[in-house]
Amino acid sequence: MKEINHLTNETVFSLTQLPERLGIIGAGPIGCELAQAFARFGSQVFLVEAEHGILPREDREAAEIVWQSLARDGVKLLCCGKELKFAKASAAIRMTVESHGKGYDLTVDQVLISAGRAPNIEDPNLDTARVAWDRNGVKVNDRLQTSQPRIYAAGDICSPYQFTHVADAAARIVIQNALFAGRKKISALIIPWRTYTDPEIAHVGLYERQAMEKGIEVRTFTHKFREVDRAVLDGEIEGSIKVHVKKRADQILGATIVARHAGELISEITVAMVGKLGLGTGHSAERR
Repeated sequence: MKEINHLTNETVFSLTQLPERLGIIGAGPIGCELAQAFARFGSQVFLVEAEHGILPREDREAAEIVWQSLARDGVKLLCCGKELKFAKASAAIRMTVESHGKGYDLTVDQVLISAGRAPNIEDPNLDTARVAWDRNGVKVNDRLQTSQPRIYAAGDICSPYQFTHVADAAARIVIQNALFAGRKKISALIIPWRTYTDPEIAHVGLYERQAMEKGIEVRTFTHKFREVDRAVLDGEIEGSIKVHVKKRADQILGATIVARHAGELISEITVAMVGKLGLGTGHSAERR
């Protein structure tokens, strides 16, 4: 990538002219958000992803609904991408890639790299301080202590959740634990997030696959918005809500919503999880 000029999620907003053809590398949240936005502005968008489909970490049914929307907007997905190469082509950029066994030779005006961030683990000279780390970042315990108990870490360098609100919450935990002998744990946080596509995806807690990996049996309740009268009246029937509840217990473990305004809707489930309220709470109140 050094031989061509490319955009990132920071520099893309400095563009003063709409690229006629845009190549986006990485179909995670940022890649999908910007792919849809530029497609709606009028760019021809090629979205390249190494894995199958888009939003590989998301609920697959929810990701499929978002992909259908991106496809309607004209985004061309080249997933399972291999042998990705770039070369200068006059005033443009030549991009070649193999997708599902078929080779593509494309010419684009700009390339946006949205394949995620790597933690800065070289500049801090962690080995000298004997702070343990790997390619994923600094290793910390549940109280955000590194392998040196008097050194703490917070933010993207040690968290799988690369969100501003998570970094802020982690910094507060570090301050309490490091300066005031606190015993706060990062695992105690219930963290919601959303992807700003149309429709949005919002999530909180565990995915079903994560619960299974932890050996937790779950019951999953799914409700389609086409079955909700208000959604029908508003003309916003695309999407669904999926809630995972611990089997044989009324404990909400996680939820995914894909819909218009999903980011607002997820807050109700987040509050219920923080307050340890189960799905049966409302029904229990009615019975009393």
